[in-house]
Amino acid sequence: MRTSFIQDIAHLANFKKQLLIWAQQFQEVSFLDSNDYQQDYSSYDCILAVDAFTAIKTDSYNAFDDLKQYQQTTKDWIFGYLSYDLKNDVEQLQSNNFDGLDFPELFFFQPKKIFLIKGQTVEMVYLNMCDDEVDEDFLTIQNTTIYETLTVDKVNITARVSKEEYLDKITKLLKHINHGDCYEANFCMEFYAENATIEPLDSYFKLNEISKPPFAVFFKNHHNFLLSASPERYLKKEGEVLISQPIKGTAKRFTDIKEDEKSKKELSEDPKERAENIMITDLVRNDLSHTAQKGSVAVTELCGMHSFMQVHQMISTITSKLDFQYTAVDALKTTFPMGSMTGAPKVSVMKIIEELEVTKRGLYSGAVGYFTPQGDFDFNVVIRSILYNKKNKYVSFSVGSAITALSIPEKEYEECLLKAKAMHEVLQ
Repeated sequence: MRTSFIQDIAHLANFKKQLLIWAQQFQEVSFLDSNDYQQDYSSYDCILAVDAFTAIKTDSYNAFDDLKQYQQTTKDWIFGYLSYDLKNDVEQLQSNNFDGLDFPELFFFQPKKIFLIKGQTVEMVYLNMCDDEVDEDFLTIQNTTIYETLTVDKVNITARVSKEEYLDKITKLLKHINHGDCYEANFCMEFYAENATIEPLDSYFKLNEISKPPFAVFFKNHHNFLLSASPERYLKKEGEVLISQPIKGTAKRFTDIKEDEKSKKELSEDPKERAENIMITDLVRNDLSHTAQKGSVAVTELCGMHSFMQVHQMISTITSKLDFQYTAVDALKTTFPMGSMTGAPKVSVMKIIEELEVTKRGLYSGAVGYFTPQGDFDFNVVIRSILYNKKNKYVSFSVGSAITALSIPEKEYEECLLKAKAMHEVLQ
């Protein structure tokens, strides 16, 4: 059982920073921030969950069944992630590529303390075992000193795949497309540093300041950290309604207003970018249909233009109504991994990806989010993110782009570097 306490917040931006600094004392931390980005379907502006009362950690084998049992047993708030490699639980697939991060493939925890921010109020939802700590915690948070972000330690970032190797792999991928093995594939590559020491909180603050995305995440599980500037929602459940918002289509932003508008307009009219988005929209429609009430799948926005600090993006919104015979976890299992990070047809593409990529994706291109006690959920797509294993001293970030028959390998490489810009800036 939980007890809820509501307080007004005088200075929201300061309070969020104080909250996250205060949270560093705990082994498990999930901080989800919309950065005040105006968006539909938002339940909260910011959420912090800390200090596991119970938790589940597993590899991909029977992962979704284990998650379903955990979620239905706790009947409480749970926060965590699904790594990309849970594809091996959904289909007969394997992940044999190099993994320098060594994160669990699925991790969720039931927090003792939750902070739900909406507007200028915070609702503190504590397990009854620790609800006597609310007043002291709130006072401590308000008195927490906000320090200037320290200079982040520079690390020597290396590309796992050289430009020449990348161009060669995209050429091979185009042959697969021309042979009819697939018609769109999201190819990703890793940038990494070994024997690296970074301060995760400072790195997160810097990354978030650069990007201010609507699905930002600071996630900590003991020595494993995710620092995410994700602009993309994977899937949200609100009552019987499911909402997916895949991103496909990226263009550079410019400081000059005319140049910026020109870049946005060119993206909106680019036949290759629109084709990418429409293919994935169709794939998501198909994925949602597996658990949908008959006739309930709808595209409410097709190839919509959305601007972020680093890039313009093309986003579509697909909704459905969950049939009563399916659970919340069923909705995740039948749509995972998200089509925007695989391509289509999904199973064929995932086999090709495993063959051509050289790094296990792990949490990258997976999802981070939460379940409510009522069985609703909201998950982002883990992109534009830094991953760090503090114990192994291994830092990693990956980027990718969608390859279609119209792709030009050199331009795809440039798009990857554009997406990597913010993470490079933080670490170098």
